[in-house]
Amino acid sequence: MNLPVLAGTLSTVLFALGMLPMLLKAARTKDLASYSLGNLVLSNVANAVHSIYVFNLPAGPIWVLHLAYILASGLMLAWWVRYRDTGRGQNGDVPAASLESSVR
Repeated sequence: MNLPVLAGTLSTVLFALGMLPMLLKAARTKDLASYSLGNLVLSNVANAVHSIYVFNLPAGPIWVLHLAYILASGLMLAWWVRYRDTGRGQNGDVPAASLESSVR
């Protein structure tokens, strides 16, 4: 394996690992109040447009990295829409139902 492909593979793994804490926390808490709908929508649109470029490159680490970005931004947008009324209230308080379920 040559150095550029090795570097691309390593950076892909590191970037993907870097997204995991955010995704795991969002999945666990369902609290996406700190995320901007505009940012999530623009990220997904940008990923769709960037796909035209990426998937015209030879298959390699960049495809895996881009797929990780597509998956992460798609999940975050879907979760934002799905859970926008759950999680923390407008003043930052956790609703009583959330506290009860976290105690169980």
